[in-house]
Amino acid sequence: MKNEKLSLDKNGRFEISLKVNGKPLSMEVKPSESLLEALRKYGYKGTKKGCDTGDCGSCAILMDGSSRVSCVMPAFLAHGSEITTIEGLGTVQNPHAIQAAFVEAGAVQCGFCIPGMIVSAKHLLDRNKTPGEGEIKHHLDGNLCRCTGYVKQIEAVKLAAKKLRKSSK
Repeated sequence: MKNEKLSLDKNGRFEISLKVNGKPLSMEVKPSESLLEALRKYGYKGTKKGCDTGDCGSCAILMDGSSRVSCVMPAFLAHGSEITTIEGLGTVQNPHAIQAAFVEAGAVQCGFCIPGMIVSAKHLLDRNKTPGEGEIKHHLDGNLCRCTGYVKQIEAVKLAAKKLRKSSK
C-alpha cells in the first residue's frame, strides 16, 4: 500500500488510506493539503496548528513511530502509514504515563505546545528508557513553548522515563 502509486480523482484529490491511532481511515485530500489540515478535518484536534512552517513543534505526530511535524508534510505522503496523534496515547480517564508525568511535574501551562512535546517525548522514550538530560533537550528542541523555561518539561520526561521503566518490570 505504501508504495502504491496515487492518482488524482476527477475532483483533483487523492484518496489515501492510513491508520490513525490504530484505526483504518480513508481520507480524500487535496495535493496542497498538509497532514495537519487533513487530521484536523477528520476530527483529530489535539494536533495543534502553530506556525505552519515546521518550526514550533505543536503539530508533532508519530508517523510509523518517528516524530514528524505535520504542518509542512503533504497529506498524501502519509498514504499507507501509521499515524499516532496525542489522542492515540491516552485519555483524561486513562492517561499515558508521559501525559501523567507532564501533569505531575507541573509542565502544563497553557497547553498549546504540550501535545507536540508529549509526542516528541514518546518518540524518545520508545527508543531509550533512560535518556540523559542532553538527549531529552535534543528531542524537545523542535518544540517551542512561550510559557515556561522548559525546566518542567525536561523534569516531566525524566519522570515519565522512570514511570515507564517501573511499569515494564
